Amino acid sequence: MEKHYQKMVADTQDRVVKSLQMQISDRESPRYGGFADPTGIVQAKFAIYRIASMVAVYCNEDTRFYRNGRVFESIMTGLDYVSGVQHENGLFDYITCNFFSAPDTAFCIKKLLPVYQYLKGRQERTVGAELTVEESGILEKVESIVRRGAYGLLQGGFHTPNHRWAIASILMSCSRLFDCEEMEEAAFAYLNEGIDCNEDGEFAEKSAGNYNRINNDAMILLSEATGDPSYERNAVRNLRMMLTYWEPDDSIFTANSTRFDRDRLVYPGDYYIEYLKMGMKYDIPEFLQMCNTIFEIVDRQHINSPDFLIWFMLHPEYRSFEFTGSYHRPDFETFYQESGIARGQQGRFTYTVMNGKSNFLYLHNGSMKLEMKVAGSFCEHRAFQGQQMERVSRGEYHLSQTMRGWYYLPFAEKPFTSDWWKMDNASREKKLGPDMQIDVWVKEVKNGLDVRVKTSGVEGAPWRIELAFSGVDFLTNEYVDLPLTGSEVIVVKQGYTEVGNGRDALVAGPCFGEHHFTEGKEDSEAKTAGAATLYLTAYTPFDREIQIRDRMSQYQH
Repeated sequence: MEKHYQKMVADTQDRVVKSLQMQISDRESPRYGGFADPTGIVQAKFAIYRIASMVAVYCNEDTRFYRNGRVFESIMTGLDYVSGVQHENGLFDYITCNFFSAPDTAFCIKKLLPVYQYLKGRQERTVGAELTVEESGILEKVESIVRRGAYGLLQGGFHTPNHRWAIASILMSCSRLFDCEEMEEAAFAYLNEGIDCNEDGEFAEKSAGNYNRINNDAMILLSEATGDPSYERNAVRNLRMMLTYWEPDDSIFTANSTRFDRDRLVYPGDYYIEYLKMGMKYDIPEFLQMCNTIFEIVDRQHINSPDFLIWFMLHPEYRSFEFTGSYHRPDFETFYQESGIARGQQGRFTYTVMNGKSNFLYLHNGSMKLEMKVAGSFCEHRAFQGQQMERVSRGEYHLSQTMRGWYYLPFAEKPFTSDWWKMDNASREKKLGPDMQIDVWVKEVKNGLDVRVKTSGVEGAPWRIELAFSGVDFLTNEYVDLPLTGSEVIVVKQGYTEVGNGRDALVAGPCFGEHHFTEGKEDSEAKTAGAATLYLTAYTPFDREIQIRDRMSQYQH
């Protein structure tokens, strides 16, 4: 992958130039040698990421920073800073939230591991690229940080599912590096819980934009350290699933995530090394094609290539290996039943149907996005969220929810307090009913989707179907031409409406507007930020079908 390597060399050099400007140079500062992130925060993890890139360019004769004195000085002062903020027990703080944090220490050590392995490997060779005095100095400091951190991980403690695998994988890897049986035993204590990757290839946090690849890295490390391929099979399943998670604008679909990456714009660069490793090991052509596609995305989106130069130095075979062709995803329709999500692609657009989410439908055609919601107020409920999801036929899905109506009844006996907040209200008897039933059918049709929404069980409730359009600047129908800025709230009473941006357009209808109660009751979900929202409103019960068509798709046939 020579072209990929050359691009990484250029981009890593740029990273280092920026890092040199971020470094704290005031010798009187307690943070001397650290690096200030864009918010001004200086901490170990951010510093380690900067230092790892610096070591890569310093040790690589293809870079303009090869054995550069200024970069060496920056590396050494940076490592001194990192060592200085490492606690006596080996753990680091993640100062914006976690202190004496095993998982954050694992993430720090993970970034340093390939640096350590590269330098240590060269040190142990008797002939060839022996270390210079300066490189030996770097190795000494890196090894101290890694070793202390690995022993610190024995104290354990985590918050989220992915933390377990970050800790376990680093413990297992370091148990081999430092011949420590205690680390291996500690790693197996985490692994004893079983890996949370289902048959779809989805991990518990459903974080396609971040934690899926974090988990994949851990699974691959575990297989490398133990020789047990069952761990990395989880990564292979996830990477296959991720082939269906790219959007027409090159980004990753993130709306299903339970973590911070939800609805964020994320590109797939960090999956590169996983696709390369697993593609080469298991001879999976589509994985290797994705490596090429990721670098095409880097070029199209004018973003930095992934920060994996040190991996190419550690594994020279990555550079000499070549695979031609890009991954061009065919039209598909897949239902990840265990994960409660369906993904499909038809020509130039993708669509997503999700169980348990108020924004249950997404459609993306490359430059604009549609999110669909059924909302209103019924007891504590403010929006439809499917409780069940089934595949009716290929490209057709049924979601349903029964909203249970109820009212508290008085206690049979006088409570011990008149303070409402101290009462055991959960133990009260309830008057049950009525119940509200909502059913939604989403069906793929030529050039778009048909969505049927049916409500029953309650009469006269003002509900609404929300169509939130992002990336648009106009709305037109037989009555109006309306410029859009992304903040509009529009009720269209009849006919079909086209919303677009001059390049792409979606047509929705037939529209209906029986009321203007679009904000809902207190605690109602806010409209999608930055989206022009088209509301179709009706009183329950109703049974309506909305057709959504991608305007440009008709020209592809």
